[in-house]
Amino acid sequence: MAHVSAATVTRRIEALERQFGFRLFDRLPDGVRLTREGKWVLDAAQKMEQASVGLRRFLDQDITTRGVIRCAVTEGLGTYWILPRLVEFNRANPYSVIDLDCTMNVMDVGRMEADLAIQLVRPTSPDLKVVKLGRFHIYPFAAPKYLEIFGTPKSKADLSRHRIIDQVSPQIAEGFLEKLIGLQSIEGVVALRTNSSSAHFYAIEHGIGIGVLPTYAIPLGADVVPLDLGIRQEVDIWLTYHPDVRQVPRISLFVDWLKDIFDPSKYPWFRDEFIHPLDLMRWRPNGPAVAVEPARGVIAHPPNIEEAVPVAA
Repeated sequence: MAHVSAATVTRRIEALERQFGFRLFDRLPDGVRLTREGKWVLDAAQKMEQASVGLRRFLDQDITTRGVIRCAVTEGLGTYWILPRLVEFNRANPYSVIDLDCTMNVMDVGRMEADLAIQLVRPTSPDLKVVKLGRFHIYPFAAPKYLEIFGTPKSKADLSRHRIIDQVSPQIAEGFLEKLIGLQSIEGVVALRTNSSSAHFYAIEHGIGIGVLPTYAIPLGADVVPLDLGIRQEVDIWLTYHPDVRQVPRISLFVDWLKDIFDPSKYPWFRDEFIHPLDLMRWRPNGPAVAVEPARGVIAHPPNIEEAVPVAA
């Protein structure tokens, strides 16, 4: 029921009860409880859902016919990391259509809202397959032109005299930024608040204010400067899917491909251990050099990126 308000859910339940002619829930002072009939309907719905997954597995065995892979992923990872690398998967699997849902809402793969999801919150359902893809490291950054105008903060305390970019979303805990940068409140220093990862990044790169980004922004070509203020946060990246969809060949191929493009041994910014953003500048894609300077406000994505290798000092 992602993206659906409580009032909408209530109206739909009441409509179902009118259609069935019996109550699905008992309304209690402390919430709701399934009735006997409601439990029967839930059991039947779960069996229908399992049958639907089984039918999908049966019908979608031939990867030489067109089929869809529904992948939900956080906006930043989907836009800046997965999308540029989909070229290689697309060319190797021309009959697979990728439905890439870049969203910060948590999608319920158990209810088949997506075939698989890449998210920052570890799922707790025992019915799902959960794989840790890697970890990214959050660090404060500012654009050179911002620092030219407002100066470079030397400590957390200095941030109270600067302009801050804040991102809010369902996968970011409330008060995360305040706790991270050590301010009781950021309301007096917020220059921009957004729910969009791309807007958040561009606001920082265009000099609106200081914000936190994954350290991989540096090897991808972001025109930002890391700020050494004793601020750092690790965030694990989780891949989750219903175990049965792994038996769909095209989805199985996609899962293996995802594991490869997040492989920390190839891409050091996804390692558990922290690597300073400036040290990541020593790494470059293992592929042809990019001769054209990327446009301002655009992260550079070199073609044929297969593995990051250190550049000789």
